[in-house]
Amino acid sequence: MTTGEGPDPEILLQLVSMKMPFGKYKGTLLCNLPDFYLAWFKKQGFPKGKLGVLLETIFEIKSNGLTFLLDPLKKGGRFPNQ
Repeated sequence: MTTGEGPDPEILLQLVSMKMPFGKYKGTLLCNLPDFYLAWFKKQGFPKGKLGVLLETIFEIKSNGLTFLLDPLKKGGRFPNQ
């Protein structure tokens, strides 16, 4: 998730724009997935590939109380360091 200089803006942008492609929450933005659903993936194993990386990233963001990082992006703004 990080490059040493802070969160990767591209990953954060994907979290607020990409929708869950399958399952009960199909069509829900990844940043809006419920915590318990992400915890279930953590327990069962995240999918392989890009989706798995994104789900694991949003799980970590939510688990560590860092959802404020996504607020400017949800409003159509830019990441603060850009």
